[in-house]
Amino acid sequence: MSKQIPITVFGGPTALIEYGGLRLLTDPSFDAPQTYQRAPGVFLEKTAPSAVDPASLGPIDAVLLSHDEHPDNLDRSGRALLAEVPLVLTTPSGAGRLGGAARALAPWTSIELTRPDGGTVTVTGTPAQHGPEGCEPISGEVVGFVLSAPDLPSVYVSGDNASLEVVREIADRLGPVDTAVIFAGAARTKLFDGALLTLDSALAAEAAAVLGARRVVPVHFDSWAHFTEGREQLLAAFERAGLADRLDLA
Repeated sequence: MSKQIPITVFGGPTALIEYGGLRLLTDPSFDAPQTYQRAPGVFLEKTAPSAVDPASLGPIDAVLLSHDEHPDNLDRSGRALLAEVPLVLTTPSGAGRLGGAARALAPWTSIELTRPDGGTVTVTGTPAQHGPEGCEPISGEVVGFVLSAPDLPSVYVSGDNASLEVVREIADRLGPVDTAVIFAGAARTKLFDGALLTLDSALAAEAAAVLGARRVVPVHFDSWAHFTEGREQLLAAFERAGLADRLDLA
C-alpha cells in the first residue's frame, strides 16, 4: 500500500504515530537534560531536551510503552502523562507496576483498538531483547509492537532490542512490514561490559532488509550519552547496505 503513515519524532524513543485516526505515542520521555542513576555506579545522562512540550501534544489515544523501568524510555514527565491517557500498552510486569490505564501486551498477543471511523486497529506485541543473550534478569522485560489494519500499511515499533534473531522471528511471523520504527543508537553501558543494548546502525539496516520494510524511521539514537552511534552512522550504514532510500529521519 502506498499510503504513508504520519510519524513525528520528538527525540530519544518518543514518537507520535497517527494510525487509522488514532494518535499513538511511543515511550514518553520529556524531562530536561539531567543525570539518572540506573544502578550503583551506573548513570544515564540525558544530553538534549525533547522537541515538544507534552502539554502541547493534544489528545493521545494510547501509549505504546516498550518498558517502564529505564528513565530513557519512561521518565518523570512521561509518567505524569500516563495518568492522562486512556490506555497504556506495555509488558505484563510493567502493567503490574504501573496500574491505572496500563494493560499487559505479551509477545504474540493482540488487542483491537476502535478507530474513530468505526473500524479497528490491531496492536500485536512482539519480543525484544534489551542486551546480550540472557540479559533479562538485569535489563528487564521489553515489548515491541506491530500495528495493522485491513486498509493500512503495517508499522513495526521495535522497542529496545539488540537481537537480529528476534527481528527474524518477527519477520517470519508477522512480516513483511511497511514501516519499521527501529530503536537504534548502539546503546552501551557498564552493566553488560559495553555489549550492545540496542541495534547499532549496521544491524538496523540489516533489520530493515529482514523485515522487508519500505520505510525505516530510526528513533532512540540521540539525546543520551550512552548512545554510541547517531545520525551520521545511520546514514552511512544504510548507504552501505543500499537502503538509503528507505531511511526516513523524521
